[in-house]
Amino acid sequence: MKRLLAQLALLAAIVSLAGPAGAQSPKLPDMGGTSTRVLSPEDERTFPKDFERFLRASQLLVEDPMIRGYFEDMGYRLVAHSNRPSSGFHFFVIDEPSINAFAAPVGVIGLHTGLILAAHDESEVAGVVAHEIAHVTQDHLARGLEQAQQVSLPTLLATIGLALAAGAAGAGPDAGQAIIMSGLGLAQQFQINHTRQNETEADRIGIGLLAAAGYDPHGMARFFERLNMHTRAMGQGPPEYLRTHPLTVNRIAEARDRAESLRPRGSRESDEFHFVQARLRALMVQRPEQAEPFFLARISDGTRPEAAMRYGLALTLIRERRLEEAKDQIDWLLDSNANSQIYQLLEADWLLANGELERSLDRLETLYSKYSGSRLVTTQYAQALMHERDSDKAARAAEILRRHLRRHPDDLPMTELYARAADRAGEPVRATEALAESYYMRGGIYEAIEQLERITRREDLDYYQRARVNARIDELRAEQVRLSGRRP
Repeated sequence: MKRLLAQLALLAAIVSLAGPAGAQSPKLPDMGGTSTRVLSPEDERTFPKDFERFLRASQLLVEDPMIRGYFEDMGYRLVAHSNRPSSGFHFFVIDEPSINAFAAPVGVIGLHTGLILAAHDESEVAGVVAHEIAHVTQDHLARGLEQAQQVSLPTLLATIGLALAAGAAGAGPDAGQAIIMSGLGLAQQFQINHTRQNETEADRIGIGLLAAAGYDPHGMARFFERLNMHTRAMGQGPPEYLRTHPLTVNRIAEARDRAESLRPRGSRESDEFHFVQARLRALMVQRPEQAEPFFLARISDGTRPEAAMRYGLALTLIRERRLEEAKDQIDWLLDSNANSQIYQLLEADWLLANGELERSLDRLETLYSKYSGSRLVTTQYAQALMHERDSDKAARAAEILRRHLRRHPDDLPMTELYARAADRAGEPVRATEALAESYYMRGGIYEAIEQLERITRREDLDYYQRARVNARIDELRAEQVRLSGRRP
């Protein structure tokens, strides 16, 4: 099912560019032309959010604030050195074990967790991200279209919905695959033109972005070599990334030679990537014990930073409820750096798991007073406040979450937590509004409107509450019209 969903995620990106057979299509601009739009202005405005809601509905989007924030920062740092620094890009980490990444319309970049876990350092992942950014900035998506057509969003969503329904009903992978293939008929006119020229251009520009942003420009070539070695070792065909981004020996050599001619501006060398990667490995596995051997082996052989490996091992042991062993790792980390924010958060997590709620909250309150703008601190503090059914603590959580959501209105986990906190704190109207927003962010516009309409039937609404709710209903109905009003 995960594999099916991952294919659908990519299908969403591809089909959104395609159009109905037989439609009249304008000619693509010349290679040097300036008109490179492949979506209508309205589609460009809404596609990133539509795609994000699809990922959430499919349970594919990694929303952990530390993981998502790190790779968003990486992407924006690279974009800042591109020829389109003010363009809107959107970076998503997708919970899929295959080694792959892709670029989609309007600067949407997807990174599979399998690719992140396969990398040995941050410059290798940054090399892939830089390559995908270059595909966007050089208009390779637009130039790969033989016909610039439009697709009906309801048709796209219906195709995805049918495939999901087939999987949920137990129709088997063959049925789901057949539906996907029928949906791909919509995208017959689209393909990213992975010619040698385009791949070389994306490599050249991407390596330049790496160096300009302070990453090791050799990172891209190293990762390509690793994928080639992976292919030979596994004997099961190339990783998915190499099937969508064909690789040759000459291409690796050219990437290595270009990197030799560049020097990074400044230095990005730090262990932060290894902590993020360790967190991803510890939190994303279905069974925590699957991650433990990796961390133990790396601690033993010294091939990764020891502190990052102990951090990942401690997270794993907490998930396994082996709290005494986890405490040994946390003590080691705090002895090495007692002021580290993530070590203190790890200790607060352990205290909560050990039934010491008040001590955990004391740690988190202190951290929040220092780092109130940190999404990771805010998330963990609000979650701890909601650990027990206490209306006073819930009111404190609601207060914190209201401030957080003003800055990050699209944070789904915190929106859902705010709905619970407001309800427990005796704020039913705010709770229902937040619940409606959570439905919307998962793609359930009808359910969101239904929740808000329930509020309007309350007799105790004051003027400002009723005006606010009615205004949001009008916005969602307009969105509903947008989604249902397009025609093939």
